[in-house]
Amino acid sequence: MTYREDEDDATYVKEVDPSPTFRIHVDDDNGDYVKLSSSPQEEEENPSPPSRLAGVPVWYLVKLSVTCTCLAIAGFFLFKWLGPPFIEKVIIPLINWEEETFSPPVLAALMFASVALFPVFFLPSSPTMWMTGMSFGYVVGYMIIVSGVAIGVSLPFFIGSFFHRRIEEWLEKYPKRAAVLKAAGGGNWFHQFKAVALIRISPFPYILYNYCAVATEVQYWPYLLGSLVGMQFDIITSIYTGILIRAFASVHKENTLSSAAPHVSVTLVGFSMIVGTVIFFTVYAKRQLRELQKEDQRLLG
Repeated sequence: MTYREDEDDATYVKEVDPSPTFRIHVDDDNGDYVKLSSSPQEEEENPSPPSRLAGVPVWYLVKLSVTCTCLAIAGFFLFKWLGPPFIEKVIIPLINWEEETFSPPVLAALMFASVALFPVFFLPSSPTMWMTGMSFGYVVGYMIIVSGVAIGVSLPFFIGSFFHRRIEEWLEKYPKRAAVLKAAGGGNWFHQFKAVALIRISPFPYILYNYCAVATEVQYWPYLLGSLVGMQFDIITSIYTGILIRAFASVHKENTLSSAAPHVSVTLVGFSMIVGTVIFFTVYAKRQLRELQKEDQRLLG
């Protein structure tokens, strides 16, 4: 755009930019207010503050490292002083009793039934998973546990449908917990699958959610698949725990620490890595559940 100015018989022509640009700065500390700037120079003079989320991953890694170190130290002292008598008085007799009493097929059936039925009666199945890993190793133990878990999460889901109203009334007494669980009941199939998997990874009690899930209106197949995916870390950790206990028992029984040290060390390192991974993804799952909860609240609002 041009216009003329007459000053002392002289004519000046000035150019004006017809399309001034404005830039929007969102200030998180000012709620819904925004700041407009008309030039890049103003942006350089007033740079936006760095995001506070930039240091979050580093902080979580630091906490994860400290936690793993503390767990390793505690595990060393427990193994040093409490491990030998516990292995000698409990683990070795238990292994000998299993081998002498049950054949492998019968023992596998017992392990499967325990993993499948214990959650129905609010009994923890982790010791059974340890024994499965101790008796059958990685591959066979994993197949037994996964098939048992599929039954163990399904039976309470169907049983809980008969007490749907009572479970809802019980959840109303704990609105914060209920809000997290109900985030799994909305949305499409993938949303429900993702929410259930995150709940399984999070520290929410495994046995309790088996019955509470039906009151959140989540469908069965997303619930089942999300449970199986979300519990993979627990399953692998349980198998590793059983294998580690078996390795320590063998070393103590045969008194061959020097020859078995490499195998035990590798197993212990793998177990520590799995525990660290579980802690990391547990923290991640809790954060993602909060995001899902906020998203549902925005949609409802």
